Amino acid sequence: MLHNLSDKEVLRRALLEKRQAVEPDVRRQWDASIATQITALLATHPVRTLGIYWPIRSEPDLRPLYAELATCGVQLALPVVIAQDAPLRFAAWSPGEPLVKDALAVSIPANADNTLHPDALLIPCVGYNSDNVRLGYGGGFYDRTLATTPRPFTLGIAYSCAMAQFKGAPHDIPLDRIITELPAARDTA
Repeated sequence: MLHNLSDKEVLRRALLEKRQAVEPDVRRQWDASIATQITALLATHPVRTLGIYWPIRSEPDLRPLYAELATCGVQLALPVVIAQDAPLRFAAWSPGEPLVKDALAVSIPANADNTLHPDALLIPCVGYNSDNVRLGYGGGFYDRTLATTPRPFTLGIAYSCAMAQFKGAPHDIPLDRIITELPAARDTA
């Protein structure tokens, strides 16, 4: 069980290397499986506004799903960092609208002024544990976002190879579900 920051940094590097090593064809199959599960979940738990992410560093690429959801009337929103120690803000975005890179080299809507409060969030995970605690890149942006109210429904998005044993920090907020390429979503409740 990992207990300190340097342990998490070592784990983070190892999980990123493992994710990067997944063959592109396998990754596409896994992404399709994740998208199918999200579609099924949203069919039984519809949302009007969904916070999504633009894939970086070999994260599951759900961009085809985003286009499908937008066609079905779901308003999408991408996260925007407004300050280093602040929660994320979510800006309205639709597939095809222009994106720009922010200071962290993450794609955000070119017009990030239309702020939304999503009903649910798709949150990429570097890793996750059996308690649905997410290991991210270490910036704490999603932790600060989930500490706000009202808290949106959260779906952690990861490949199953990102499952790891680590102890969550006091500020970590478990996600409602983790969705991987495997056919079963896990609940915290």
